[in-house]
Amino acid sequence: MHFKALKDWLRWQESLHPKAIDLGLERVAQVYKALNPEQLKPATIIVAGTNGKGSCIAFLEAIYTAAGYRVGSYTSPHILKYNERIKITGEPVTDEAICKSFSRIEAVRGDTSLSYFEFGTLAALDIFWRSNLDIQLLEVGLGGRLDAVNIIDADVAIVSTICIDHADWLGETRAAIGKEKAGIFRAGIPAVIGDPEPPDSLLASAVEKQAIIYAFGQAFNYSKTSTGWEWHENSQIKLSNLPEPMLKGEQQYRNASTAIMSVMLMQNKLPVSAEAFNKGLLSAHLTGRFQLINDKIPVLLDVAHNPQAVRMLVASLEQNFPNKRIHAIFAMMRGKDIRGVVELMQPHVVAWYVAPLKHSRIAEESCMKTVFQEEDIANVSFGFVDFDEAFSAAQANAEQDDLILIFGSFFLVSAYLAKRNED
Repeated sequence: MHFKALKDWLRWQESLHPKAIDLGLERVAQVYKALNPEQLKPATIIVAGTNGKGSCIAFLEAIYTAAGYRVGSYTSPHILKYNERIKITGEPVTDEAICKSFSRIEAVRGDTSLSYFEFGTLAALDIFWRSNLDIQLLEVGLGGRLDAVNIIDADVAIVSTICIDHADWLGETRAAIGKEKAGIFRAGIPAVIGDPEPPDSLLASAVEKQAIIYAFGQAFNYSKTSTGWEWHENSQIKLSNLPEPMLKGEQQYRNASTAIMSVMLMQNKLPVSAEAFNKGLLSAHLTGRFQLINDKIPVLLDVAHNPQAVRMLVASLEQNFPNKRIHAIFAMMRGKDIRGVVELMQPHVVAWYVAPLKHSRIAEESCMKTVFQEEDIANVSFGFVDFDEAFSAAQANAEQDDLILIFGSFFLVSAYLAKRNED
């Protein structure tokens, strides 16, 4: 099957495989071997974790680009366009490039069934090895051990943080999830751990796999100064007078530190100067992560969708928007800890607006109503036709000094940005 338009390829892929999420490496590894028999690839950093993956990729991409290298980055999900998942030196690749890669995949896969995500992962790997890159940055979509990205052996493997998310697939404890994330580790290869309190299972798995562990708080750390901040390796200052990261939130210092550790481990292959570190920290950008849109009534976008991420969001709100009345437009996916997120955010929200979204995995309004009723929260509005109506209601009820917060799902942030582009 071959198509000319990217939208047609994607529509077909969504219906091809019986499961939207089908963890396992055998099928995708078989097709990758046929697609790239010599297993050619540039230097590789793989990033797994519950939260912070996208931020680590953004810092790595910005630092290596500032150093003059050709960088490929593969992330998911996208916000507005599928092409955002596959970037070269910060720019999404073209529809034509992706369609050509899909055609190459289709030519070799035979009767092997691939999921939507597996097609995308193979396309990214195919495009990257053909593009004369210096380095590729690959974000794990779900878990680690059985994620399609894990068919590649990394030069450095990062686990950013571990918390409970995707429990149906990864387990209901940090211990179980940590073991799954550790699946990207390899013998003799650096394993950079950004979580300040990693579960024992993550560390034990790294030891079992004979990976070389570099853990935050032990092998590397950071400290703030009156003029910026410093990055430490083995308790010694290695980079000083670093600028505040462009990505906002206290956790971004840790994510930046994790990225810096990884770059340092690659210095023999891809040297990076102190100037490039500074430029990268100042230019890293990530849509939908504590992103402020200045309008008559300011709008803040954040894709926080689990308790750990929401705790970070709350801390950033308290630091940057104290005493603001917050109107929260909210939606979440089924299977997420909706109750835990609502409990954390409720003390900071003056009014909730639950927005309907056209996606098969979005939690139904009836489910959301149950959560709010059981939490005895009355300042919540339901019954909107679509996102636009929910947003209009928030705008109508908010005053000029208030803040509209859009959070809980990538798809919600996408809906707002799509509306803004239309306007």
